[in-house]
Amino acid sequence: MTYDEIRDIILEILQDMHEDVDFEKEEALVDGKILDSFDLVSLVNELGEEFNVEITAKEFITENFNSLDRLARMVEGLL
Repeated sequence: MTYDEIRDIILEILQDMHEDVDFEKEEALVDGKILDSFDLVSLVNELGEEFNVEITAKEFITENFNSLDRLARMVEGLL
């Protein structure tokens, strides 16, 4: 699976959560409180199911969840 494919799938998941957010440009999803704790738990579960990866405490840091690109890089690294 390519980086772009991973990114597109994650974008779709994020848009289902918050259709009013421009995830292509947003760089502070956690720091800007766009994603709350419930969103993050849901996102981790969906990413785990979609990509068959386990996101551990090591990956569960703000930097990995602040933008679409950071999320895609994290998942790509776990695959």
